[in-house]
Amino acid sequence: MFSVLLNEAIDINRDKKYDMTDISVRKRAITMWEKWKKIILLAIPSLASFASVTLTGTISLIMVGKLGTVPIAVVGVTNIIMYNAWALFSGIGHTVNYLVAQNYGANEIEQGVKRTYIALYMSIVAALLVLLLGLFGSSSIFRWMGSSQEMITAGNDYLQLRFFAMAFSILIFVFHGFLRGIGDTKTPMVSSLVGGGIMVFLTYSLTYGNFGFSEYGLKGAGVAFLLAELATLLICAYVYFIKLNPRFRTRRVVSYDRSETKLIFFESSKLGLQEFSMAMAMFVFTIFVTQLGTTALAANEVALNVMSFGFMPAFAFGTTATILVGHQIGQGNAKLGKNYGTHTAIIGSIFLLLVGTLELFLAEPIARMYTDDKEVYELAALLIKTSAYLQLFDGFLNFFAGGLRGIGDTTFLLKISLLLGWLLFIPLSYLFIFTMGLGSMGAWLALYTYLVCFGLSVMIRFYKTDWGSLRKLKTYEKAEVPG
Repeated sequence: MFSVLLNEAIDINRDKKYDMTDISVRKRAITMWEKWKKIILLAIPSLASFASVTLTGTISLIMVGKLGTVPIAVVGVTNIIMYNAWALFSGIGHTVNYLVAQNYGANEIEQGVKRTYIALYMSIVAALLVLLLGLFGSSSIFRWMGSSQEMITAGNDYLQLRFFAMAFSILIFVFHGFLRGIGDTKTPMVSSLVGGGIMVFLTYSLTYGNFGFSEYGLKGAGVAFLLAELATLLICAYVYFIKLNPRFRTRRVVSYDRSETKLIFFESSKLGLQEFSMAMAMFVFTIFVTQLGTTALAANEVALNVMSFGFMPAFAFGTTATILVGHQIGQGNAKLGKNYGTHTAIIGSIFLLLVGTLELFLAEPIARMYTDDKEVYELAALLIKTSAYLQLFDGFLNFFAGGLRGIGDTTFLLKISLLLGWLLFIPLSYLFIFTMGLGSMGAWLALYTYLVCFGLSVMIRFYKTDWGSLRKLKTYEKAEVPG
């Protein structure tokens, strides 16, 4: 499979024989290394950005953990709620990302700015809905999830503050989508690092009353999250409205445009539903694992946390694929976009193989960093070893889905997500865990069967697409991609 990717990337006429003295071969090699450099320079800041979010969240949880088991449970449940809320509205940012990438490649950035404004208008509406939900529905959501009265009393303010922070997050993702669309992955990285640093500092200060601050407990951790997201949003807004204005005229009045609004709304809906479907499938999967008992649930959470170090490069290179493929689609070089997508998948796969090798040989020492419970860390280590190299298929899912977003093939991504998530992953998880009694190992076999099928499906779609007939998206009616 990896050799197939290499052959696609090299793309040398197989009817001719070359040696390294051939000038054309040397030029192709130089071009390949230039492409790799470009991909890595775009991907590394995205990797740092995603890593900072994961790391600061882990540090925050560790600090809050000293408050006791109830606050830990509140944070855990809240994270699930926030992930699903973010997934539902994430399509707006994803849509801006690939549409702006196409516009930037076509040297039509004015249209990209217009689309970003329309997306921001939609995001403001979404943010207001989230604010209202947080203000009036937090305790009801806790009750719906079966939380105890003790958890509701302790966590209601925290959940409200996280909803308020989510309103900012929706807007941040739109700004990040625009910035990545024009090839600027450094600003999202800087804003994420600054926001993460503020969150860690304020969580330590406001939760326990350090550095002269008052002590607010769990509520202080929520305030820290809110202020960190606000700071991140202000950085993004400054760059977009002030710093980029001389170059792109980003500070302007954009009136309502029916066709553009329709395009962004439907594309955002498809990508948002795709992410939400995956999030909900994982939520049901977690409920199944919970039935196996505390040890299994703890081992599952440890293993997932460790595997997130593989998810991060997958996300980063998937975003890079969207940017580079979108640029080439905009320039009318669809086949070159396909080639960039292949190179991105190769480099991303190398990253995942390196990470997987470390996880394979250091599984137990890594698991023991999370817990001293022998049963938990031994089971977690087994799960980590099982998935060390299988996570390559999660990489394929992200790399090639990123490429498909770059060409606007969002309908396929939604359909395959719904099909595999709810007709394969969930039934298979139930079968392996409960019917066949395979326990935690059965759960992870189901998870990676799902990811293998998903990864291969988007990879096949990527290479079966008729790249010669692709054009950038202009209206929703023309948004379907040739197969």
